[in-house]
Amino acid sequence: MKKLRELVVDESFETFVLVKNADVRLAKNGKKFIAFTFQDISGTLDGKYWDASEEDVVKFKNGAVVFLSGKRELYNGNPQVKIIHLRLAKDDEPNDPGLYVERAPMSTAEMTEEFNQALFSIENAHWNRIVRFLLNQYQTEFFESPAAKKNHHAFYGGLAYHTLSMLHIAQALCKEYPVLNPSLLFAGVILHDLGKVIELTGPMSTEYTVEGNLIGHLVLVDEEIVKACGNLKIDPSDEDVVILRHMVLAHHGLLEYGSPVRPRVMEAEILHQIDMIDASMQMMKTALSQTTPGTYSERIFGMDGRSFYLPKS
Repeated sequence: MKKLRELVVDESFETFVLVKNADVRLAKNGKKFIAFTFQDISGTLDGKYWDASEEDVVKFKNGAVVFLSGKRELYNGNPQVKIIHLRLAKDDEPNDPGLYVERAPMSTAEMTEEFNQALFSIENAHWNRIVRFLLNQYQTEFFESPAAKKNHHAFYGGLAYHTLSMLHIAQALCKEYPVLNPSLLFAGVILHDLGKVIELTGPMSTEYTVEGNLIGHLVLVDEEIVKACGNLKIDPSDEDVVILRHMVLAHHGLLEYGSPVRPRVMEAEILHQIDMIDASMQMMKTALSQTTPGTYSERIFGMDGRSFYLPKS
């Protein structure tokens, strides 16, 4: 059986997939339908299940493994599946949700080793202690969580992988621009998205938690830094702690993007730029990996709905 992201336009298929998300919505005719995001280890594919019954709504929940018969299509430049038939996987079929979870291209052990080495480069004692404390507190969640529900690094281990990719860029920039403070930039990179372990439910059928929806990961990680200071007997009003908190609170760059403040420290601005680069690269890589040379990719929601051309050579 082909994987979801191996399918080409107008190809019919039958395969087992995981229901990553199942959002019940109301059509214009007043009937319910289910907006699905199906997933296997290659990625995700959306599809709509029209005229859903109450039984369907109960049966096809997030986290269910289903046997999907359908046809890959394009709608407004985006891939989707036309659902022909859908049923739950049986007991004697591959019904373990873990079989269908996309994973980071590096192992937890490999990423852990790189983070441990990077910690030695954080020479400021307060920053080092806070980062070590929070990584230790959320070690399991940090290396399992996705970095997003859908857009970038939305896979098992995606949060740690995204953070490590950013760390690599930060290390290169510190060599190119010695004026940057490596300790501050590395600490900010490692902590910037740590609040997502609270904001999101985890790699399986990822949803936003109540705290994620109502508070958001920038403020959540700021709160965790303050709590860490209490445990470590560090004054959270010390200037170096305030600057570290500014790093995470400003990393979305603009107020309309969710940052309560805009970057006002050099390393905070660079952290924002690095975050944009890595998220954009992951979205473009994912889209272009499914694109035939000489054509355009699907529209990328996280990049203003643009599609990208893949040159023939």
